[in-house]
Amino acid sequence: MAATKHADSFDEREVAVVDTGCVRTVLGELVLTFLFVFTGVAAAMAAGVPELPGAAMPMATLAGVALAQALAAGVLVTAGFHVSGGHLNPAVTVALLARGHITAFRAVLYVVAQLLASSLACILLRCLTGGQPTPVPVHTLGAGIGPMQGLVMEIILTFSLLFVVYATILDPRTTVPGYGPMLTGLIVGANTIAGGNFSGASMNPARSFGPALATGVWNQSLDLLGWPIGRWSVGRFCL
Repeated sequence: MAATKHADSFDEREVAVVDTGCVRTVLGELVLTFLFVFTGVAAAMAAGVPELPGAAMPMATLAGVALAQALAAGVLVTAGFHVSGGHLNPAVTVALLARGHITAFRAVLYVVAQLLASSLACILLRCLTGGQPTPVPVHTLGAGIGPMQGLVMEIILTFSLLFVVYATILDPRTTVPGYGPMLTGLIVGANTIAGGNFSGASMNPARSFGPALATGVWNQSLDLLGWPIGRWSVGRFCL
């Protein structure tokens, strides 16, 4: 920000305005991510996602979860775009950082807020549904899917998400101004159906982190959380 170049000449009022704006956007991102994860995880619990790691979900179950996530993503990005940009996803934040659309300082705050929001959403869901037979589901690899296969699947799914975000929201040449958030929701839903039974179709480190923290089941979730490096590489050089 230009503010950092002339910080010594700032008066208290100007500094307060900058700080207030930053706090507002970070809190907005926390609330938006909380609502997105709460809706997505609650939908998975309501649909009865199998408890056993690697167990395939019936297509009807997978479609229901995909629909919930698609609607939540589209609506929340639309509602919160003017507040924080509606990232909802550390992978999106890091990709935007790589392209210079957000400062490193704010990107770090966003990622922390996203991980915290996801954790709070899943812990709250675990408390609210303590008597339910379906626990908070975590992202795991499908039966017969190895770490490298899952990695490639996640990179492709996340790249498609980042491509849609850039092409429909960020690119000034977009031919569908105003429709980007809903189109982003559609690709989230489509990717959930396409990859849900293979890699878990995370596409979102925060979406994987919260359930893992709330349940203490980290095993394959650690692999999922390590994949943003690959996602960042794709987003950095291809978008």
